[in-house]
Amino acid sequence: MRHPDRREFLRCSAALAGSVLLPGAGRAALGPDEKYDLLLRNADVLDPSQGLRGRRDIAMRFGRIAAVAPSVAPDSAQRVMDAGGKLVTPGLIDLHAHTYPFGSGIGIPADELVAHQCTTTVVSAGDAGANNIAAWRRFIVPGGRTRQYAFVHIALAGLAGFPVPELYNIDYAQVDATARAVAENADIVLGVKVRMSENVIARHGAEPLRRAIAACERSGVAGVKVMMHIGGVSDRALMSTLLDMLRPGDILTHCYSGAPNNAGDGTNIVQDGKLLPAALAAKQRGVVFDIGHGGGSFDYTIAEAAIAQGCVMDTISSDVHVYSANTPGMPYLPWVMSKFLAMGHSLEQVVAMVTQVPARVIGREPKLGTLQLGAPADLSLLEVVEGPVGFVDSRNNRRDGKVHLRPAGNIVSGVAFGRPYQAPFSVH
Repeated sequence: MRHPDRREFLRCSAALAGSVLLPGAGRAALGPDEKYDLLLRNADVLDPSQGLRGRRDIAMRFGRIAAVAPSVAPDSAQRVMDAGGKLVTPGLIDLHAHTYPFGSGIGIPADELVAHQCTTTVVSAGDAGANNIAAWRRFIVPGGRTRQYAFVHIALAGLAGFPVPELYNIDYAQVDATARAVAENADIVLGVKVRMSENVIARHGAEPLRRAIAACERSGVAGVKVMMHIGGVSDRALMSTLLDMLRPGDILTHCYSGAPNNAGDGTNIVQDGKLLPAALAAKQRGVVFDIGHGGGSFDYTIAEAAIAQGCVMDTISSDVHVYSANTPGMPYLPWVMSKFLAMGHSLEQVVAMVTQVPARVIGREPKLGTLQLGAPADLSLLEVVEGPVGFVDSRNNRRDGKVHLRPAGNIVSGVAFGRPYQAPFSVH
């Protein structure tokens, strides 16, 4: 019997790996004794990545989407789950969350957020720095079902010392150590986080951002980016300087923050009601504008002015953590999405900003953020609740809406959170 040589083996393996995403790959006929692992029926599907909207049944096998059709026979699956007409989207991706419990001063276990967020993927936004990212990777990520990625904080200990500011002492911002952490964890680390508020960095000006950019570049990893937090930048001129430093693909989070600096001055992207030219220029060259609502980082008056002047956000994220989750603004992802529905954005636009777009931002498109055949079977179920509803931002501004989204279920890698349980229980 002839054994394939290494080159032939690799060629065949690559062809097999690529086949799972080919059109029709998930439609292969089942054998006489084969069944789908899970069938979700009666779903009101909305998948912006494919322009797909309407009633569908979704079959899953081996943790991937195996069929999406108007009707799939219930007896073709081992388990059947009825969506009951609920809105079903690709798994929601939260680009800015805090999911390093026990290692960050503000982290929540990612799986504990599922019932409130409907998230299947979360990004830990600077919870860990170079000194404690290894513990997050080894002890936190493997223990949960939610997919996790991270931005490493430019400060060595990340947010372990919260609420003590991590960069009053600029010596904590170590370029080489951070670059090494990015390089050693490049499969799940997306880049470097830096918080540029005056109450975090004192009067260090643009230096923390310079170091964060340098760490990305020194890591040698293609595509890594900076996530820059704003809100109460030390002075008005500095905001424009920071915006000018951001590169295409870098992320401006808390983009509609109205938080003032230590002197009470409004120093963010909208000043005295006017959008900074540097903000519009950043947007036009490909800087990603991310919501990061949080407990103090979303202001309707800033958002309305920025959007009206041409600066629409790219992604919607929660900035949920142990403090923000208890604030009146309730920054859980579906609730934040609902606020933008009330501001006039369509359901398709809002869903794209938590599925297809963040998948692209984190470099995981078309693997995540889609229901295409062969993609990981990550799905979020939501109820579209019609009726009067009131919202409040993080500055106590109030707005009314006519509809909101309510979490109704999650499936990750083809396994539902809750019923129907898979036996034996297995996860990705």
